[in-house]
Amino acid sequence: MTMQEAIEARHSVRAYKDLPLSEEIVKLLEDELVKLNNEGQLHIQLICNEPKAFQGTMAKYGKFRNVNNYLVMAGKKAEDLDERVGYYGEQIVLLAQTLGLNTCWVGLSYRKVPEAYNVGKDEKLVCMIALGYGETQGVPHKIKTVEQVSNASDITPSWFRKGVEAALLAPTAVNQQKFSFEYVGMNNNRHQVRAKKGISMIGYTQMDLGIAKYHFELGAGKDNFDWV
Repeated sequence: MTMQEAIEARHSVRAYKDLPLSEEIVKLLEDELVKLNNEGQLHIQLICNEPKAFQGTMAKYGKFRNVNNYLVMAGKKAEDLDERVGYYGEQIVLLAQTLGLNTCWVGLSYRKVPEAYNVGKDEKLVCMIALGYGETQGVPHKIKTVEQVSNASDITPSWFRKGVEAALLAPTAVNQQKFSFEYVGMNNNRHQVRAKKGISMIGYTQMDLGIAKYHFELGAGKDNFDWV
C-alpha cells in the first residue's frame, strides 16, 4: 500500500481485536519513531500490551474496546507543539495503515498511566493514538468541498487541488475540518502556499492543521511549493 492509498483507506477505528503486534511490526514502528522524534523534536512513545489507558468511564464513553497498544504523543512545551504532533504523528499513522494496522487519534477518552511511559516535567502529553488490528476498517465521514477550504480554481496549479483533496481526507477532531489552504502565487520562481487553522470551540485546530498539512504535502508533492 502506498501512502496515497493509505490516505484513502484509513478511517478512525475504536474497537480492536485482542491480538498483539508482531515483533517485526513493533520494530518497524519504533525505527520510524526514532526518525520522527529527531526530525520533529518530539517524544512519541509506542506502548504495547498495556490496557489500562483505555479502560474506565472515558474509554467507554468514547466507545473504545480492546485498546492494548497506543502511541503517547508528547514533546517539550512550545507554541508549535500541537502542530508538530499532528504533522509527525500522522506520518506514523499512515505507516501503520500500510502495515495492516488501524488507528484512532484520541484527545480525551483515555486516562494517564504514568508508570507505562515517560513524560518529563518540561513536556506535555498532547494526545494519544490507539493502535492495533481493528474489528472493522472504519467508515468514511462526510467531508467539505475543495472550494470550501481553499481558493483552488481553474487558474491554480493542478497539484494544488490534489493537495487540498488529500488534506480533506485527513482526520480532524470530531471531523471539524477547521483549516484552509491558499495558493498565494510565485516568489523567486517558487510556488507559495499558506495554510491556516480556523476557530473552534472544541479546540485541537492546531494539531488538525499539522495533520492536514502533511496530507497536503503528500497529495501536492512537497517539491512543488514552499509554505508561507
